[in-house]
Amino acid sequence: MDASSFSASLRRFADVCVRGFHCYGNWLVGISWKRFFLLSLLMFFAVVVVHDVPPLSWRVGGEVRTVRVPELPESPKPPKVEPKIVLPKAEVRPDQVQISVGPQGVWIRAGEPASAASAPEATASGAPAGVTLRADEHGVNVHVGVPPGADAEQMREAVQDARTAVVDALEAARDAQNAVRDAQEAAHDAVSTVVVDGTSLGQYLVQLALLWIVASMILKITYKGQLKAQVQAAQATETAEAEALRRQVVEARMAAMQAQVEPHFLFNTLASIEHLIETDPPRASQMQRHLIALLRASMPSMREAPDAPRPLASEMALVRPYVEILKMRMDERLDAHIDVPEGLLSAEFPTMMLQTLVENAIRHGLEPKAEGGQLRVAVQIVHGKLEVVVADTGVGFGAAATSGSGVGLANIRERLQLRYGNEAALAITANTPSGTVVRLTLPYRSLGNG
Repeated sequence: MDASSFSASLRRFADVCVRGFHCYGNWLVGISWKRFFLLSLLMFFAVVVVHDVPPLSWRVGGEVRTVRVPELPESPKPPKVEPKIVLPKAEVRPDQVQISVGPQGVWIRAGEPASAASAPEATASGAPAGVTLRADEHGVNVHVGVPPGADAEQMREAVQDARTAVVDALEAARDAQNAVRDAQEAAHDAVSTVVVDGTSLGQYLVQLALLWIVASMILKITYKGQLKAQVQAAQATETAEAEALRRQVVEARMAAMQAQVEPHFLFNTLASIEHLIETDPPRASQMQRHLIALLRASMPSMREAPDAPRPLASEMALVRPYVEILKMRMDERLDAHIDVPEGLLSAEFPTMMLQTLVENAIRHGLEPKAEGGQLRVAVQIVHGKLEVVVADTGVGFGAAATSGSGVGLANIRERLQLRYGNEAALAITANTPSGTVVRLTLPYRSLGNG
């Protein structure tokens, strides 16, 4: 495998690992903490159960050795205590060995003749039953005591019992010593098989499970915050893109509307001027001045963006010549009144919005009506907001044969929503006795004198 293939395989493996990591993180975020702890507890118990079960208990890489058990140290023997016997100073002669039999037992005296204090008769009354050994500097006294009133046969039995007990004790001690020696020899000859440096597959499985649980807990805490931030960023980006797209659509529609409306109005006005030049030159000159004022006021709005902030005075510079031209074209059929206080001319107002409302009122409300009607444009402050009212006494909203498709009003609503959100509104109601009232409400913001 060459270097490029190895790099490609490594990148694919890294991509798979990253996808798996994100899938596991999403799964952790999606489950509750109660379920997480329950699954962690079940996994820990399962690991504890199976980590000593084959094949996890098989050892790998170990060295098997046969080791001889070291010889056990010999148990220390108790120190032998020799009875301290004080031998007589003089050599004991046979004629100095005295044996006496009495009611308390048998006395054997080796040494000097017993004094009155140590005579058998003097101490026999206090001698206990059994074998008693007494020694002093004058000799050795051995007493075999029997119960009072015992006969010779009982005395012999007592001596025989004492002898038997001593022999049994000696044999028991000898047997115990032989057993210890046999155990030492058996342990010395025994061998044991042990495993040195071996590692089982499940040796660190419990520690690995605990580490996995702790790491998953940390990932669940951190990944949730990171995922939430990513979702919020994606939503913000999507919202910004959607608003930008909608703004572009509105701007395109406004540009298309301006391209359609302005030439139509311009051609009709030029035709009217041409006709008045032949019939009424003063009126033709007046209409021409209004047209020049309209074109002079509309040129900046054509070069700027549709939603660029402009003062209300700029809109009024468009609306007033437009209304005057239409009054001259419709003669007495149009009665227009514009009421805008000087102090509100600096208020911010979207471009071409008021001109669109006035044009709709005249084209679709007053022009289709044979006797014409009135047009009223009023601007005022209501509850801290700027309210613009365009009212006509025409045929009514949607009643004329020249009613448009509603694209102009839809564009106005979209522009208000994008620019002001829920702070702006466009309401259309019926006028009394006839016609339509359009009420536009938006936040009041002053841009200075226009």
